[in-house]
Amino acid sequence: MLREEEDTRPYECDGLTAYRQVPMVVALPETEEQVQRVLQTCTAMGVPVVPRGAGTGLSGGALPPGNGVLLSMAKFMRIVRVDSRARVAVAQPGVRNAAISEAAAPYGLYYAPDPSSQIACTIGGNVAENSGGVHCLKYGLTVHNVVRVRGFTMSGEAIELGSEAPDAPGYDLLALAIGSEGMLIVVTEVAVKLLPKPQCARVIMASFDDVGKAGQAVADVIAAGIIPAGLEMMDQPATRAVEQFVGAGYDLQAAAILLCESDGTPEEVEDEIARMQAVLERSGAARMTVSRDEAERLRFWSGRKAAFPAVGRISPDYYCMDGTIPRKRLGEILQFIAQMEAKYGLRCPNVFHAGDGNLHPLILFDANDADELRRTELFAAEVLEKCIEVGGTITGEHGVGVEKINQMCVQFQPDELEMFQAVKAAFDPARLLNPGKAVPTLARCAEYGRMHVRGGKLPHAELPRF
Repeated sequence: MLREEEDTRPYECDGLTAYRQVPMVVALPETEEQVQRVLQTCTAMGVPVVPRGAGTGLSGGALPPGNGVLLSMAKFMRIVRVDSRARVAVAQPGVRNAAISEAAAPYGLYYAPDPSSQIACTIGGNVAENSGGVHCLKYGLTVHNVVRVRGFTMSGEAIELGSEAPDAPGYDLLALAIGSEGMLIVVTEVAVKLLPKPQCARVIMASFDDVGKAGQAVADVIAAGIIPAGLEMMDQPATRAVEQFVGAGYDLQAAAILLCESDGTPEEVEDEIARMQAVLERSGAARMTVSRDEAERLRFWSGRKAAFPAVGRISPDYYCMDGTIPRKRLGEILQFIAQMEAKYGLRCPNVFHAGDGNLHPLILFDANDADELRRTELFAAEVLEKCIEVGGTITGEHGVGVEKINQMCVQFQPDELEMFQAVKAAFDPARLLNPGKAVPTLARCAEYGRMHVRGGKLPHAELPRF
């Protein structure tokens, strides 16, 4: 247990560094029994608990309470087993995402979801946020690749959801728990599906002289009946930042580039690459480069996966957003973001999981300048609410946390929010587990509505009060 401020301060925020709160204490259990005792004790005392993985989340989901316990699962770092015949790996929540594939590699298997932070983020955090990655278009999000979780409710009751068998009886509570942002259970063990490593993979880098054309090309590829292993988009400000950082070989003259990957047998890849090239050419691609070998393929992807740290080198701070829209509206949203750049006087490079319409605008600002932070919040709010307007949603994989809690008021009606609160209460009647996150109160939504009428906005996040 950590109590001194110099020990607890490193836990004051997750990857959303704009909002910070030093926890009262940090618990670092090593066994399931210790986790259970912490939860039982806190329940008896009415003390809030916030579970935390590696702290790489980007929505403030692990923002600690100032008068509660930050429950770090960092010491749960064991891969319990890899079953090559069943193609299942069982891991504790503190195991890094990439470490699962490393353990499965000797069997010719791997774990498909690959968030950009996969060398650091943990499988427990992936479960909490329903993380995706550049290959989620073909292979799915965390929810499609986890078969079972074990853990405890806030009261310390042991719970196991899902099954390593092909199906589990009863309601699909596993899917309910995945993406619940640590509000329903504390996960202590995760079983995931493993897939055979593809024999071959190649990627096309397609350059476009107009971001609208690039956005339309994404829709055209999917409309042609092609499901690439990965389909990512980056605009010119993003590619220029990345190229300075990793030298990925990107076309810096292009207004936007697409990375379109095919994997499978060599014959399947050759055919799909040719089909994608034909679609991209019809869609207005100015240039196309196909990776010649595995080293070049990895180099192309290294740039996309390094987009966030690359942008961090050119700005004191950045605000990484996460919204999802219909693919056909990509061009429209990019034009809207450009308007917001002019309106708020802030730069915003863009990277996208374009295949499933998941946006990651990166608003550049200086957190030491209170007015820049205010403008950044307003910029982000307008983009998220534009996502709703065009038929999308406020998150694809980062979760709601405290960052987007106001936009939940726009996305959902009061009766829907009441149902969400009822689900929370079924698992955590005292509302002590990660309180103040993801689902706003109706009172907060009413205040947000009044601010809209007056032409203002609440800050994205208010630190939870207990």
